[in-house]
Amino acid sequence: MVRRSIATEDRTIELSRNYAYQQRQEIRETDSGGKLRKTSSETYDVLILDGSPYRRHIAHDDKPLPSDEQAREDDKYRHAAEDRRQETPEQRQARIADYDRHRRRQREPYREVPNGFNLRVAGEEAVAGIPCWVIEATPRPGYKPVSNATRIFPRVRGRLWIAKADYQVLRIDIESLDTISFAGFLVRMAKGSHIVINAEHVNNEVWLPSRVMLHGSVRIALIKVIRGEVLFAITNYKKAPLATSAP
Repeated sequence: MVRRSIATEDRTIELSRNYAYQQRQEIRETDSGGKLRKTSSETYDVLILDGSPYRRHIAHDDKPLPSDEQAREDDKYRHAAEDRRQETPEQRQARIADYDRHRRRQREPYREVPNGFNLRVAGEEAVAGIPCWVIEATPRPGYKPVSNATRIFPRVRGRLWIAKADYQVLRIDIESLDTISFAGFLVRMAKGSHIVINAEHVNNEVWLPSRVMLHGSVRIALIKVIRGEVLFAITNYKKAPLATSAP
């Protein structure tokens, strides 16, 4: 089942490459008793600007940016658009190829799951009304990580919800069995923390992330420790043209 779901990845990567979206990042800090102490959020528009994404800050704590910050964001966007318009064909091709390589690297660890984990069907469950198999993944003894991204495999366990109809992964729940750090991200999670990733069907053609939640004790930028939740909500997916003009 997992290998069949992996076989859908190339198509998913290709279909997702031209989708713009909005991303809201919320931090919910709690005290040792679980009581909410503080919340903060930042919202971004992620646009497809001449073939690759451009992230534009649009709100803080769900309020529009002050006029001076908005003016700076507008200016940064105009400069980025102008820089991309002035690229040579070779420079543009290299930039887009680098973006595509980055997206593939992000998904590569999933291809290694059948090698790094013992897998078993733990039951059946519906996700958003869609019947799924629930696959339990526990570290495979003696597994040797093949990349920086798979170094965490011996220190996590998880569950995958795979749709019976088309073998798409609709939900992933990863639990840390020890303190772990993510290659490429300045994030460290304490033992017992969870990452839960949910997907939604976009435009009736591709499943894309809709919600990512880190729950537990999380160190961000390897400096600030957050006890509570870090939530990424990805909404308003829109298929974008290859080129987007500056305002």
